[in-house]
Amino acid sequence: MTPRHRTGYAAVRSWLSTAVQELANHSDRLNAINVFPVADGDTGSNLYRTARAALDEVEARPDAEDLGALLGVAGRAGLEGAHGNSGTLLAVMLVGMGEALRGERNLTAANLAEALETARVRAWSALSEPVPGTMLSVLEAAALTARSVLLHAGEEQGRALLAHSLEAVRAACLQAVRDTSTQLDALSRAHVVDAGAVGLCLVLDALDCAVTARVFTDDDYEPLQGYGIGAPDVTRSAAQEEGVEVMCTVTATPLQAATLRAGLDAVGTSVLMSPVSPVGEAFRWRVHVHVAQAELALDAVARVGPADEVAVTSLCTQAHD
Repeated sequence: MTPRHRTGYAAVRSWLSTAVQELANHSDRLNAINVFPVADGDTGSNLYRTARAALDEVEARPDAEDLGALLGVAGRAGLEGAHGNSGTLLAVMLVGMGEALRGERNLTAANLAEALETARVRAWSALSEPVPGTMLSVLEAAALTARSVLLHAGEEQGRALLAHSLEAVRAACLQAVRDTSTQLDALSRAHVVDAGAVGLCLVLDALDCAVTARVFTDDDYEPLQGYGIGAPDVTRSAAQEEGVEVMCTVTATPLQAATLRAGLDAVGTSVLMSPVSPVGEAFRWRVHVHVAQAELALDAVARVGPADEVAVTSLCTQAHD
């Protein structure tokens, strides 16, 4: 008998639960190929921690019916506790999907396409310098594929169309991951695919499993360049970048946030800013940047307002501990 597809709260809970489990299983391998934007060997750990924070919020709301509100809360929890570039982008994706799904009680092919597109726009907008060959490419492939399936659905509809869309999204994401190995020089030199791209593919693969009751398998991940079991840890031989990663939260108006972004762009790289929640006419913003010294970023933030939840991590510590 064909399993009944889950499309409501149970699907979201199962999705994030499976994502957390698989990110935990793959964490060491993701860390081992993490050479972009810096070889700090923490992408798997960061994605796992963010997904875990999101799942905790979902599990605390067993009576939730509004998928958008549920994913919004999960995404904001992920943002508040996000680690690294990859973890922050995963949380931004969840928030974006939540925006598109607000008021929806069940996932459909149509609202999935809208949710992925909103998430794509949010993720690209969060970064000062978005780069293909990363998580962004996987999310873009997912959004474009979901929209294409919907436009060419013909007479297919309902849960069958949703299952078709998720299967196509999964295939497109895997291809996008394969393509990353030639899209960035750092990945080409290391002969690996992008760690964040693999991680996001795992997360979207978990969504397909949650809805269709398909059992997750590693079969499609083993052949990925530099990723199979037994592949070397390339972060240990990759060139290390000096400096620190600074993450914090600050309350700012949109204009102040734009000014802060410009200030951070002037002193650092990998600048990522995303609103977490409204505060009057302002918002709480989650901030991520790589700088030579933490003070360069913290001084820029202080000109806008007091920084909360400050975390400073060496860019060359993780891979060699």
